[in-house]
Amino acid sequence: MLFSNNQIDISTLPKSSDLELTPISKHYLWIILINISLVYLVIIGVLSIINQFSGDSGVQDAFEYLISIICVLFVISVIFAIIGFKKRKYAMREKDITYSHGYIVNKTLTLPFNRIQHIEIARSFLARKFGVSTLKIYSAGQSGGDIAIRGLPKAIAQTQYDFLTKIINERL
Repeated sequence: MLFSNNQIDISTLPKSSDLELTPISKHYLWIILINISLVYLVIIGVLSIINQFSGDSGVQDAFEYLISIICVLFVISVIFAIIGFKKRKYAMREKDITYSHGYIVNKTLTLPFNRIQHIEIARSFLARKFGVSTLKIYSAGQSGGDIAIRGLPKAIAQTQYDFLTKIINERL
């Protein structure tokens, strides 16, 4: 057998920028914002309790500064969440699924269907209230190739789950 390893002309390869990605449901942004708000409310609540029961005047003086810093961090977190939300997109093709997300570091992951080992749909309390789901796709191997597409409308997540389950079962 003769070994060959010919070079590929990179200019002929399909461009990932040509892939038309679909944004996730806008309802998921509300879930993100509610979660961020709850975290910061808990932090402010704990600080308020410490301030209330502390007899130390240094703690009470620092309380206003801490609350100001926390409010600034809250605003920054909300801005990053909104910017990052716009980058959450996915695409399903004939042989693979692609998911892109991230605001500072944009991560795009493409998972071929023949590498899929397990699929599940998850829905938190808030996700059920807003009618969205998370489609979790687990890949073969330990390369970190798992995909969790959060914020899919429930019907779309179920349709994709059924489609991927059919493909996996056909392989068996």
